[in-house]
Amino acid sequence: MLDLTSLLDAALAPFALVDPHVDWQDALLMLLSPVFFAVVAVEWWHFRQAARPRNASPAKPVYDLRDSLDSMTLGGVYTALDVVLVLAFVLPAMGWVFEHHRLSTIELTPLSFLALYLGVEFCYYGFHRASHRIRWFWCAHVVHHGSEHMNFTAAMRQSWLYTFAGNWLFYLPMVWIGFEPKAVLLALSINLGYQFFVHTQWVGKLHPLIELIFNTPSHHRAHHGRNPRYIDKNYGGTLIVFDRLFGTFVEETEAVDYGLVRQVHTHNPFWLTLHEWVAMWRDLMRPGPLALRLKHLWAPPEWERPSALKTDNRAHASERAPRPHDATRP
Repeated sequence: MLDLTSLLDAALAPFALVDPHVDWQDALLMLLSPVFFAVVAVEWWHFRQAARPRNASPAKPVYDLRDSLDSMTLGGVYTALDVVLVLAFVLPAMGWVFEHHRLSTIELTPLSFLALYLGVEFCYYGFHRASHRIRWFWCAHVVHHGSEHMNFTAAMRQSWLYTFAGNWLFYLPMVWIGFEPKAVLLALSINLGYQFFVHTQWVGKLHPLIELIFNTPSHHRAHHGRNPRYIDKNYGGTLIVFDRLFGTFVEETEAVDYGLVRQVHTHNPFWLTLHEWVAMWRDLMRPGPLALRLKHLWAPPEWERPSALKTDNRAHASERAPRPHDATRP
């Protein structure tokens, strides 16, 4: 039977000459980075020459230089930090679970890797949904939604504090059932690599069967919209099937207004990273019963204490109409 572990280790041999601690996830990031920047350049050139896409806001160009530089700065620092934190903390923590608490040992074959990938996709759906519905996780994820321009550089806009927030915890079940941590992170990296290519206005709707099964540019444009009908929808990474199963799917049917409803207007990467953490801390420090103060950590981001004014901080709150579940920001 084909042993994917041995094949992947052999493929990484050249990277080990540069860094003996390199793992599959880091190598994939190294390989894909030039591809990402090349695709950005091609997309920028395309929209520089072409007419505005039909689903774009008439007031906003597809690319804004300062906005794209913000996204690339955030993404560059995130990538460097992630490599360090994965090697120093995440892999050891996952390794401890694998060594001492795994239920079984699953050999990495093409079939088992497919099962792993589907499992990681489900874990990603849980992480992404929690990142919109639990304020602690939203404090990190809000960074990704901060751009008002949908293009490939928006995919690079990531929080430096994802590891601190605990995003890696959502993938521990795959380690617990018996998949090696490096394999789990490799599957996640492939998933995230795929997602880079859905951050675009260049591609319209695809074949109905593809739109039925996969996360597509159309589905992800809706996810990034601050239109009331698009908020808290389309959490899938590679697939859209879990959104369809769990009632979080929405079709892209109207022009998408990108960004946060209560937009943060700054180019300071530190404030772009920290603004929602600061807002949550201020809410925690407001006088009141301890239970209600602590609830700001795990309640939905739009949650307010019973006596709170409607003008309280809501960084992605809708100022027009509440969502059906009475939530006004993801």
